Amino acid sequence: MKDQKQEGASQSEESGTGERFTSSGFILAAIGSAVGLGNMWRFPYITGKYGGAAFFLLFFICMLLVGLPVLLAELSVGRGGRGNASSSFTRLGAHKMWSGFGVIIILGAFVILSFYAIVAGWTLHYAMLSFTGQLFENNDFAQQFSDLNGSWMPVFWQFIVLLLTGLIIIRGVSAGIEKVNKIFIPGLLVLLIVLCVRVMFLDGAGEGAAFFLKPDFSKLTAESAFVALGHAFLSLSLGMGTIITYGAYVDKRQSLSLATAAVGTGNIVYALLAGLIIFPTTFAFGLEASQGPGLVFVALPAAFSAMPLGWLFGGLFFVMIAFASLTSTISLLEVPVAFVREKFGWSRSFSVILLSILCFVIGVPSALSLGDKIPWLTFGGKSFFDWVDFVCTNIVLPLGGLVVTIFVGYVWKGGAKESGLSAWWLRVWLFMLRYVAPILVLLVFLYSSGIISF
Repeated sequence: MKDQKQEGASQSEESGTGERFTSSGFILAAIGSAVGLGNMWRFPYITGKYGGAAFFLLFFICMLLVGLPVLLAELSVGRGGRGNASSSFTRLGAHKMWSGFGVIIILGAFVILSFYAIVAGWTLHYAMLSFTGQLFENNDFAQQFSDLNGSWMPVFWQFIVLLLTGLIIIRGVSAGIEKVNKIFIPGLLVLLIVLCVRVMFLDGAGEGAAFFLKPDFSKLTAESAFVALGHAFLSLSLGMGTIITYGAYVDKRQSLSLATAAVGTGNIVYALLAGLIIFPTTFAFGLEASQGPGLVFVALPAAFSAMPLGWLFGGLFFVMIAFASLTSTISLLEVPVAFVREKFGWSRSFSVILLSILCFVIGVPSALSLGDKIPWLTFGGKSFFDWVDFVCTNIVLPLGGLVVTIFVGYVWKGGAKESGLSAWWLRVWLFMLRYVAPILVLLVFLYSSGIISF
């Protein structure tokens, strides 16, 4: 049995596509996968809703306790198996049942991309409107957002996002994914810093910064703990196959533990800067920071319209979110592309074109369900878009994370070596994977799916 496992490990090293990240390219790509709409769009309004700095601190703790151990586990499975998010399990000597779980994870990533591209399209639309000044011709920003989703424009922008994503992916790992992330991630950081400096000079900005940086632990509840844990999972792109897929392209000389720390640090830094833009702006203009998705597409345009050169800073803000969105759509599309290339032997070009078209087609009902154009796309009190989001975010992602933690914690014995951790850190990591992460991920699943509530 031991010989068979060693043989499987050797074969996994030889079975890769041959495509590899450079060390810096991998870290930037992994940060790009993690830093998406979750950090720039969802994180600010849930932080505003659940207590500001206290919630941010809770999110940081959850990321340390669960997020980073699972991130390292997914990277280890990807590099150890040298396959896609399904085949990596069987190449490591696991029963084909685990490969089946991997297929579910891959399908989840594909469906997530179908509606994620819609929201990414909103950011491109708003960037264009801001730079041209059209966004500020009518101060009823809530109606503008409603009109957008009541039209065919989300379908058009979804197509543009998938087209851009496909054009990048089709160039491959090094010339496509890595090269774009080397531009987008530093560019995103520059935009964040520029906007952060600008909003700090707004009257009342200090109050918003204080709300975000000074914790009030009396506002923390059991519900906020589950939300923080769920967001820590979502913000690192865990459970959707992206980290496993990227892990298959990592060189053996790359330290996975250092890469994990770098990705976690990048995730925190980008979330911190996003908060230092959102909250000073909302407080300066008397806006509600916990109003949900409308915070970015309704409240903030109102703030930009009231500041000097608002068209410029508004445009930069939405370009910043678009950058973050595209780095995530790239990683999401690569998950099924890697699968079909290995499963069917298709070329990268054919795989990207076919999957992009299919993703666009299955995403159209989500895009059209946001308005009142097609009534039957809303049922059970939710739009088709909301149902797809709910199933993927609250069921598929926790399931994917649970599968990885159990596999690395109990099934695959080579995880300890692949992680590259020292003896003490290895014991801590395995303890978290075996006894802490599975329980907490299961609780998140039960809470987010509505089985338990507070």
